[in-house]
Amino acid sequence: MSLKKKQNIRLYLVTAIAITVVIIGSGFYNSLSATAEETYKGLKIFSDVIELVEKNYVDVVDTKKLIEKAIQGMVHSLDPHSSLLLPDALKELQVDTQGEFTGIGISITMRDGFVTVISPIEGTPAYKAGIRAGDRIIKVDGESITDLRDAVKKIRGPKGTKVAVTIARKGLKEPLEYKLIRDVIPIESVKSLTLKPGYGYVWVTNFRESTTQDLVKALEELQAGGAPLKGIIMDLRDNPGGLLDQSIKVADLFLEKGKILSIEGRSKRNTRIFNAKPDDPQRSYPMVVLINGGSASASEIVAGALQDQKRALILGTTSFGKGSVQTVETLRDGYGLKLTIARYYTPSGRSIQAKGIEPDIIVKHKRIEDLDLDEDEGWTKEKDLKNHLEAEPKKDKNNRPKSKNKKDSNKDSELDAAKSKFGHLEIERLKSDNQVMRALDILLSYEIFKGLQS
Repeated sequence: MSLKKKQNIRLYLVTAIAITVVIIGSGFYNSLSATAEETYKGLKIFSDVIELVEKNYVDVVDTKKLIEKAIQGMVHSLDPHSSLLLPDALKELQVDTQGEFTGIGISITMRDGFVTVISPIEGTPAYKAGIRAGDRIIKVDGESITDLRDAVKKIRGPKGTKVAVTIARKGLKEPLEYKLIRDVIPIESVKSLTLKPGYGYVWVTNFRESTTQDLVKALEELQAGGAPLKGIIMDLRDNPGGLLDQSIKVADLFLEKGKILSIEGRSKRNTRIFNAKPDDPQRSYPMVVLINGGSASASEIVAGALQDQKRALILGTTSFGKGSVQTVETLRDGYGLKLTIARYYTPSGRSIQAKGIEPDIIVKHKRIEDLDLDEDEGWTKEKDLKNHLEAEPKKDKNNRPKSKNKKDSNKDSELDAAKSKFGHLEIERLKSDNQVMRALDILLSYEIFKGLQS
């Protein structure tokens, strides 16, 4: 490092100490003396350590990086979600919520000391390859990974380039290596289709700046399908969260009144209550919300609000349990500070921090073909008996057999027609997804029971 840069860093430290000394010597001394004096001592020790390391460490050190790591260590000691954002990391965060980027398409975090996949982003190279929520990334291109920022930097790269990601997965003795081709990762956060006439499915993969707008459009398209909506499945599984304001707006789409969320921090400006407003049009159809261990942060806010307000039935497994709110402060020279400023509470006053949202109905995810269900359960049916009579269709007034119900012969037409929008792999996944099908059965049952009561 140049002499000039070293002098600038030293000046920064001396200035910080000088400011502290001024505070101690000012009229604030009586109220701040203990804290300010401790701060002064700490900064002085820090300055002494930097100087000793610079002069005596066995290798030449980069003082700037040393200070960055010291700040990072300080902030990380507060909680797992607070961190110093270097200029590149701040840009990446802004891209994640606004634009597009190139990579393999995974959301990751640090968990138990490992870089861990929160969820693969639908339709991306990681998703298609089979990387799962909970996978631990131990190597990228053969190099060991222990740092989140380092993992992001190594995984992202130009479109069309190759990257090898080594995964440790629970239940497997040997690591898995995925050789992937980087691609442009789409920003689209909402997809939808009609499962059956009147029953829609919306998949919210994350909460970005356009999520509420995209969800409204998806719901309008489902309404425009002909049959009035009788029920909606909102899929928040493996949704790592995102922007707080978007989660509040999404919950508000389905609530007419009452509390959505409250946040409480040390300062008044970080303590707020968010209430629902009447919607036009009202969306009063029944809802089932799907969650799992990869549903975090903003997705938990939505699920918690709809559950507490008795607006939706929550199905799946317990969510991630992130009940805190972060803000990003821009610092000088392109740096940023992501800092936890508040805890949030669901409408009933629940804190889900390290607990998660518990579903109303617990259903573990399995592919339907893996459930080993026998449609006939081993029973002999009338059709199995020798010389059994065939069914005769009821005849009309002119003694002609009535034609088959077109709806029966095309029961999967909605799913098939949506392949161009959702993709073949996604359609097949939905058809074999026991949680989605269970949610659909619940909505269908609700409509049947309403008919019985009338």
